[in-house]
Amino acid sequence: MRNTTSYESPFCTRYASEEMQHVFSADKKFTTWRRLWVALARAEMELGLPVTQAQVDELEANIENIDYDVAEAEEKRRRHDVMSHVYAYGQVCPNAAGIIHLGATSCYVGDNTDIIIMRDAMKIVRRKLINVLSNLSRFALQYKDMPALAYTHLQPAQLTTVGKRATLWMNELLMDLHELEYRIAELKMLGSKGTTGTQASFMELFEGDTQKVKALEQKIAVEMGFDGVVPVSGQTYSRKIDAQILATLSGIAQSCSKFSNDMRLLQSFKEMEEPFEKTQIGSSAMAYKRNPMRCERITSLARYVMIDSLNPAFTAGTQWFERTLDDSANKRVSVPEAFLGVDAILNIMLNVTDGIVVYPKMIRQRIMRELPFMATENIMMDAVKKGGNRQELHEKIREYSMAAGSRVKEDGLENDLCDRILADPMFRITKEELDEILQPENFVGRSPQQTEEFVAACIQPILDANQELLGESFEMKN
Repeated sequence: MRNTTSYESPFCTRYASEEMQHVFSADKKFTTWRRLWVALARAEMELGLPVTQAQVDELEANIENIDYDVAEAEEKRRRHDVMSHVYAYGQVCPNAAGIIHLGATSCYVGDNTDIIIMRDAMKIVRRKLINVLSNLSRFALQYKDMPALAYTHLQPAQLTTVGKRATLWMNELLMDLHELEYRIAELKMLGSKGTTGTQASFMELFEGDTQKVKALEQKIAVEMGFDGVVPVSGQTYSRKIDAQILATLSGIAQSCSKFSNDMRLLQSFKEMEEPFEKTQIGSSAMAYKRNPMRCERITSLARYVMIDSLNPAFTAGTQWFERTLDDSANKRVSVPEAFLGVDAILNIMLNVTDGIVVYPKMIRQRIMRELPFMATENIMMDAVKKGGNRQELHEKIREYSMAAGSRVKEDGLENDLCDRILADPMFRITKEELDEILQPENFVGRSPQQTEEFVAACIQPILDANQELLGESFEMKN
């Protein structure tokens, strides 16, 4: 039944996927704690400590057998979340109760679990990001030849193509993908470092055998799917890891915000639109409106993620010596919400990029209003080839351009620059010749080739290497 009497995060009720929510759920967290306790016990047994196979088996059999009521009652009594779950685990594993958490400190389960959760969350982000790139690559190739106005300072500058513009969106997302893959590849577990990172408790357990202490955490890392542990630490892994990962998520948010803002502008220009369902309502008052609500939501959520990335930066910068606990409350909120936010953003990106609506005639109309200004250099060069004076022609074009621009902006009339040029014998040009010059395709430079080259060289190899991940879509529910 829906909770209507207390606050619930919109990330959970409205925006983020159930898949990403599960990664940050209590079940995921506490079963991971137990897997880490199993891995610790197994490694200690293999290295000669008094831990039996029967005890390891009992722990392993009860990983998902969590009595949250018992744990919550114990935490209320002890004010310690880790020890409350040690107690709850021991209740269902009576034969192994005495060796659970042997030699470890709270951060053994807390920090290693956080690393595992962030790794799993980053893999979801990576999969969705690759699918967004797949959608945009199809779009780019479909429209690689279609001329469109390009802008500097939001003023018409020259021409590009619809597909070439899409490569700009893809290129930034590609940069984010490379950064994300680096973070996944470089991620290490904390390992079993002990209370202040010296591994003193494990040196005691193993009677000073350094090699066994080192082997212990390497065995744990391998069992949990990592190739190693951080080389040194205090009690916790460096909080710069959180800051670096959230900076990567912020980068994805930045790129998606750029895309969504461009789409919002293009929808205002009536050149392109995000998907719009037949029964969708754009405005409660203005029934004719088609608002870019999906892209607006991307912009909104991206803003949150970008600002949220400051949280772990400040946390990393204010940790004292081997650790302080002022990271904990902030971390519990800032890290999950950054991932939930990016997950929501990429879901919308999947939806929008799979159904972008293009209006070729409107794009062409807007081009033709500006193209005479952009074509003046070509017109002038053509007249010079026929014997005209370059300086005199330049001055005439300047005069005619100012007059035509004034007519458009002050009187709201059509651009008549071409008519002025045709009427002036100095330019020695026919209407047929002028029409040939004023073909938008003549002004797009290498846009089609650049689009093909970028997709072939930069995007297609990624798609080819990740075929098993492709084909994901997302249906907007609200």
